[in-house]
Amino acid sequence: MAEPKVKYDRQLRIWGEQGQAALEKASICLLNCGPTGSETLKNLVLGGVGSITVVDGSKVEVGDLGNNFMVDESSVGESKAKCVCTFLQELNDAVKAKFIEDCPEELIETNPSFFSQFTLVIATQLVEDSMVKLDRICREANIILIFARSYGLMGLVRISVKEHTVIESKPDHFLDDLRLNNPWPELTRFTETIDLNTTDAVVQKHTPYIVILVKIAEEWANTHGGNLPSTREEKRQFKDLIKSKMITADEENYKEAMEASYKVFSPRGIGVSLQKIIDDSCTEVDSSSSDFWVMVAALKEFIANEGGGETPLEGSIPDMTSSTELYVNLQKTYQAKAEADFLVMEQRVRNLLKKIGRDPASISKANIKNFSKNARKLAVCRYRLIEEEFNSPVQSELQKYLTDEGHGTLQEANSVKVLPENTAAGLYILLRAADRFAVNYNKFPSEFDSEMDEDISRLKTTAVSLLNDLGCNSSTVSEDLINEMCRYGASELHVVSAFVGGVASQEVIKLITRQFIPMSGTFIFNGIDNNSQLLLL
Repeated sequence: MAEPKVKYDRQLRIWGEQGQAALEKASICLLNCGPTGSETLKNLVLGGVGSITVVDGSKVEVGDLGNNFMVDESSVGESKAKCVCTFLQELNDAVKAKFIEDCPEELIETNPSFFSQFTLVIATQLVEDSMVKLDRICREANIILIFARSYGLMGLVRISVKEHTVIESKPDHFLDDLRLNNPWPELTRFTETIDLNTTDAVVQKHTPYIVILVKIAEEWANTHGGNLPSTREEKRQFKDLIKSKMITADEENYKEAMEASYKVFSPRGIGVSLQKIIDDSCTEVDSSSSDFWVMVAALKEFIANEGGGETPLEGSIPDMTSSTELYVNLQKTYQAKAEADFLVMEQRVRNLLKKIGRDPASISKANIKNFSKNARKLAVCRYRLIEEEFNSPVQSELQKYLTDEGHGTLQEANSVKVLPENTAAGLYILLRAADRFAVNYNKFPSEFDSEMDEDISRLKTTAVSLLNDLGCNSSTVSEDLINEMCRYGASELHVVSAFVGGVASQEVIKLITRQFIPMSGTFIFNGIDNNSQLLLL
C-alpha cells in the first residue's frame, strides 16, 4: 500500500483514502476518444480510476494528429480506440484498460444493456438525438452520465443523474461549529473555571478566544434580556465590550475574539439548505431507502430531540492564541460533545434500520461518524432528464438568459431582441441548432468550406426555428455569432478540448468520491471571451 500512497500523495490530501478507494473501484466508459474524450479520460487515469473502457469505431486520420496528443503518425489508419487506450495504459499501469471498436451511436441503439456494467459513462461529441437516448438508458440503469463536447471555441459539460447525495461537500467558506451563542453545559462549566478579570498577565494573554466570547456573550445576554447583539450598533458595542477587557494592546487573543465576534451573532439552529433536506419526502424511509436517507432520517430525529434544534457537533476547533493546557482541555471538551452526539446518532440509525427491516449493522460506524461530523454541510443534487431540458426548459430561466438579464447590455435592432454576441445562451442555442442542421443536411454548418455562405443562412433559419419551438419567438442570435459558429466547422480544437476535458474530469471525481458539490446545470465555455456560465434550464 505504500507505493499508491506515494503515487497519489497530493490528491489524497484533498479527498482522502476513502475518496481514493472510491476512484479505484470505479469503472468508467468513454464514448468517442477524440481530443475531448481523451483529455477527460487522461485526467482520470492519472488520478487512479479502477478501469476504463474506450468505445470508438473510427480510425486515426491525418487530421487527428493536430488535435490529439495520444496518437502519432504511426497510428494513422489504426483503430483510434486502441491507440488511445494503449497510450492511457502507459500513463498508469495500475488502471485496467480495454477498448471496443464500435460506433457509440450504434451501441446506444442496439445494445443499451451494455452501459449497466459501469459506474459512470462519459459521452463526448454526441449529437442531441443520441444524448437523449443515452440519458434514458443510464437513468433506467441508475448509471451516472456526463456529457462533454467541444465545438470550435465553445464547450459544453452536463451531468445527468436522478439523484446525487453528498456528505463531504467541503465548502470553501463555512462557519466553524463552535456554538458560541448556544453553549452546551460542559462548555459553560469549562468557561466558568476561567476568570477574565485576572491580574495574571500570562493567563490574560493566553485565554482562548472561544472562552472570551462565550463569557462576554453571557455577560451581554444578562444585561439585555437574554438577547445577543442583533443590530449594527449592538454589534459595535459588543466589540467595544471585548476591547474593554484588554489590559495591554498586544493581547492577540482579544484581537482574535473581536475578529471572530461575528460567530456569536450567527443564528442558532440549522441552515435553510439543511432544513430543505430534512423536510424532503425521502426521509420517510423504508427498506429500499439509501444509507444516506436513513441517516438523514436519524438526523431529523436527533435535531428534534437530543440536538435541541442543532446538528451533532463537529468536534474540532480552529487554531488560536492560547496556553497549551487550555487549548488541549478546550479541544477535549468539544471532542467529548461530538462523540456523545455521534453515539446518539448511531443508536438512532441502528433503531431505524431495524424498524425498516434491514440489518442494524448494515451502515458502518465509520460512515455514521463521518455523516455526523458533516451533518451541517449535506447536499442533495437532482438533475432533469436532458430530454426535458431540450423540449421544455424552465421558461423563466431561459428567457432571462436570452434577454441577458444581469449578463451584459441587451442590444436592440428593429424592435427585435438580439442576444449580445458570444454569450453562453447564444452559444447553447447555436450548438443545438447545429445538431438540427446536421440532421437536415447530413453535415454540420460549414463542415465543407465551399458552402460557408449558404450554411450561414441555413443555420440562422434553424436557430430561429429552434427558438420558436422553445417559446422564444421574439429572440434571435447575432449575425456575428452565427458566422463564428459556421467558421468553426464542427472542429475540435485541442486547447478547448483540454479545458472542457479538465472540467468534465473534475466533475467525474466529485461524483465518484461523493465529495464537493457537482455542477447543477449546463456548463457553457466561451473560448472567444474566455469565460463560462452555468445555465439552469
